Amino acid sequence: MSDSNTTDFTNPSAFILLGIPGLEAAHIWISIPICAMYAIAVLGNFKILFIVKREPSLHEPMYYFLFMLAVTDFVMSTSTIPKMLSIFWFNSREISFSACLTQMYFVHSFSTMESGMLAAMAFDRYVAICHPLRYSTTLTNSAVAKIGLAVVLRSGILTLPYPFLVRRYPYCRTNIIPHFYCGHVAVVKLACADIRIITLYIPDLFSSFMQRFGDNVPLRFLILITSVYQVVPPMIHPIIYGMRTKQIRDRLHRLFTHKYA
Repeated sequence: MSDSNTTDFTNPSAFILLGIPGLEAAHIWISIPICAMYAIAVLGNFKILFIVKREPSLHEPMYYFLFMLAVTDFVMSTSTIPKMLSIFWFNSREISFSACLTQMYFVHSFSTMESGMLAAMAFDRYVAICHPLRYSTTLTNSAVAKIGLAVVLRSGILTLPYPFLVRRYPYCRTNIIPHFYCGHVAVVKLACADIRIITLYIPDLFSSFMQRFGDNVPLRFLILITSVYQVVPPMIHPIIYGMRTKQIRDRLHRLFTHKYA
């Protein structure tokens, strides 16, 4: 009887995610800090979204960019962490081919979008500090909207080839992915075709370097680093850029004071 995981197929109906290979026995223990950090990230980013939307005095460029960053962080972490936890808790390893491509697109596009939002926030602070008299005329609502749209379009367009490149390859080796999500390089390495065009594609340069020069690093260590990256920035951004901002902190304090008064 042939093994279904190694049977020849052109487009597999599903992939099997292993989580963190070599650390299966510790999946439950690893899930505890990951789940806690994800919960903090979701709560923190929703607080930012709620406060900025609710408080008219925060309808300024700085807080608009912070709002966009909160949305980006929430989507980026939610595209991977719930599936990761379902693997660790319920051994739910299967992911359909279409869902895998969708997850791949969201992970890479919103990761790229996050860096763009941070750059936009840095530009906002640069103008506020170095050109304060020109701040209101430079960063108008129209300018903020255009910057946000440019970041979204840049990220969406740059990562759009990922799922299309993956879909066009035949897969005849295995449908087992030694990871907790459908990363682009992790998936294309399963293809039985020439994938040299993927090292040529610039947005994938960092991942390619990691795969190339990380051969002597245990796979489980690289995956752990990835899991930390997926959950730590969305957790700390609301603290660094939100709760340490006096206006948001004061608004949050007034909200809870009024609620429990």
